[in-house]
Amino acid sequence: MIGRQYFTRQAATLLKFAQSTTSPQLAAVLTVKAADLKSQLDESTRPDLSPLAPDVEPESSPLAAGY
Repeated sequence: MIGRQYFTRQAATLLKFAQSTTSPQLAAVLTVKAADLKSQLDESTRPDLSPLAPDVEPESSPLAAGY
């Protein structure tokens, strides 16, 4: 898994390039890509809030029941 520092460095590099270019279109694309990296980072650090499955006991096999 890619670490948090990797995403942070990549986003910072994209923003530096966006600031250094004279093309507004390129700056906009680079800024959007940096925002995408930031959102991936935010998603990967969020806790999973999905509901947990109920505890289910495994069914006994016919061999365990003595059949």
